[in-house]
Order: sequence, then C-alpha cells, then structure tokens
Amino acid sequence: MGSADITIYGAGAFGLSAAFEALKRGAKVRVIDPNGVGFGASGGIVGALAPHTPERWEHKKEFQLESLLMSRDHWPSVESISGKPTGYQNKGRLQAIPNDHQLGLARFRTESAQTLWKGLAEWRVIPAAQAGDWAPQSPTGWLVHDTLSAHINPAQACAALAAAVTKMGGTIIAEGPAEGKVIHATGAWGLYEMSERLGREVGNGEKGQAILLKYDRVGAPQIFAGGVHFIPHSDGTLAIGSTSERYYDAPFETDALVENLLKRAIKIMPQLAEAPVLKRWAGLRPRSYTRAPMVGADPTRHGEFVFNGGFKIGFGMAPLAAQKLIDLVLEGRDTIHDDFKVEASMTD
Repeated sequence: MGSADITIYGAGAFGLSAAFEALKRGAKVRVIDPNGVGFGASGGIVGALAPHTPERWEHKKEFQLESLLMSRDHWPSVESISGKPTGYQNKGRLQAIPNDHQLGLARFRTESAQTLWKGLAEWRVIPAAQAGDWAPQSPTGWLVHDTLSAHINPAQACAALAAAVTKMGGTIIAEGPAEGKVIHATGAWGLYEMSERLGREVGNGEKGQAILLKYDRVGAPQIFAGGVHFIPHSDGTLAIGSTSERYYDAPFETDALVENLLKRAIKIMPQLAEAPVLKRWAGLRPRSYTRAPMVGADPTRHGEFVFNGGFKIGFGMAPLAAQKLIDLVLEGRDTIHDDFKVEASMTD
C-alpha cells in the first residue's frame, strides 16, 4: 500500500467506520489494533439502533436522525463491498406503554414525529393486540411502534466493515508505526488513557452484560419494554440487553446481574422461558463525560484526532460521525458541533 495517509488506532465500530469513509475518498489507510477486530464493546451482541424521542429537539437528536436515515443505505453498501452480512434490519421498534401518563406522551409524540422526522419515519400508537404474539406485556394495552429504529449484529457488522476496508485497499494489523494523520478510536481504554494524560476525567468504561438466546423471530421489530431490549437477529438468535454498571470488579465476566436480566425478560415475554441460552456477554462500553460521541481534533496532540464515546448509541451515530471526522481530517472542514468535540468532555 505504501505509506498511509491516515493511521487509525482501534478496529471497533468507530475506527473501522472512519477507515471505510476515508477509503471511499481515496485515502490510504492503516488500522492498528493488537486485540483484533471488534474486541471491545463493538463486538457485543445487542445492536439496537434506536432514536431519542421526537420532542425537545436539539442538535444531537437531529444528528442521530440523519445518521439513522443514512444507515439505510450505509450498511447495505458495507455488505455489498465486503460480501459479508452486517445483520442490519430496518424493522422498527415496539415499546410497551406502562401508564396513562406515558400513553398521553406517546400520542403527543405521534404528532411531533411527523414534523421532526420530516415524514421519513413514523411514531405510532397501536393496540398491543396488533403486534400479535410478538407484543410485549404492556399495562395499558397499547404500544409505540416507530419505523426509524433498526438493529444490527455488532460482531458481524465489525467483521463486514473490516472485510470492506481490506477490499478497498486498507490494511488492518496488530502493530506497527503510525503514518500520516492519526485517529484514536480506542474505546474505553482510550478514555482512561486520555483522562490520565490530561489529569482530568474525560470519560470511562461502563460495564454492560447481555445474553443471547436461540429464538427465531427474523424480520420482527425489536422490542423495548421494562428497560430491556429484545433484538431479533437475522441469524435466528435473540439478544437481550443490557445491564448498566458504573461500578464493577470484573469487567469481562458475567454474573448474577445477567441472570436477573433474563428473568426480567421472561416476565415481559413469557414465551422465552424455554429458549436455549447460546451466550452470555460482558464488556466495557465507552462513556464520554457528556455521553455524546467524542469527535474531532485532540487539543493536546497536533495532527491527531479522537473518535470515541457515543455511549449506547455508537453504531447508530457511526456513519455520520465518521463522515464529519473525515471531512476534518482530510479536508480541514470542521462541521462538528461543539458539544461533540473533545473539549466538551474535558471536565474541570
């Protein structure tokens, strides 16, 4: 390949998305990760691509809307180039409505979504019976059905991105020297390193646990009910997630919390009681101080950039965030909102 224009540290969703975008523009790209593709949170099992509520509109919600709409073409393009599945399915989401107050809010959002989502997706309130045997238990008997949500298989998506990067002429290696401009997309570890280097907390890793069942509902919408995500993957499995743990002793080990998660899931969807467990997963998800994606120039390292954060919304934000970052890295065009920049997470 010759010398690289860009070196990217980190072969997760953000690092590989940046590599994919840069290669589309003709740059020479090298990705370095000693742990391989999708080692961190990007190699998880859940993969919900779900929007914030269509109300109290602000730039992060607008950015997420644009990125989720981009995903409809982005992930099929990754599949076409790589020849590998990403598990991307634009099948929407069902949400249980727990009480009359929430029912009123849901109906209000039906109207606001028509404007805020620009007619490109819907937020509807439907009788639970309309979802048949895939309806979660809902105390009001009503559900929200939105058509903006999608889901993806994180590990498959990372593998497909890596294959696309390689086919487009990029290299992915375990170690090697940095060449050209440098992007740090190193997840929770990167946030810890930056915090230590700056002497202030810019973010950390929050533990999550999830569980994968053998339960085939391919083509069904994802479900969010009782704080639990149910993601019907295209390979005939069902992911259930996730715990959110600020404090933990063993970041990569599952424990009683994931078993409690499964019990909660079965209470919401009793038909899952006999489904075989295929996998239990635990890992650290990068959480910037602001919870938003951290995108832009590293204020302490000239010619180096950061692509991190995006707590729980990383895969959904990745297509547009990568585009904005590569605009800056290759063209010097900075259209990144101040709230997404590294400085926003540099706490006093």
